[in-house]
Amino acid sequence: MALVRIEARELPEAPLDAAAAFHARILPEARRAAGSDLVLLFDPADHTHETWRRAAVEELAREAAPCRVNGAVGGSSANVKAVCDYLATAPGVTGQVFAVDGNLREGH
Repeated sequence: MALVRIEARELPEAPLDAAAAFHARILPEARRAAGSDLVLLFDPADHTHETWRRAAVEELAREAAPCRVNGAVGGSSANVKAVCDYLATAPGVTGQVFAVDGNLREGH
């Protein structure tokens, strides 16, 4: 499974500007990585970024099918790893954005 990390410092604060920057600078890398299953790892942001992130993940998943594309937002590296481990064993899950908030338990 390929991972593309999108750090907050790479994108502007305003959601519309962040979406434009994502599509211009990061989407080409994500498309190249989507030749296999892919997880986009977003840094936390406020709720105003949820819609454009979800739309980007959903559309990239449609484009990359039959490969799977999902997103994960925030969390420690251990929790992000747990989400990626889950996705590796969940072949029907694609086009989703998961909030990684530290409430994950081993085996779930």
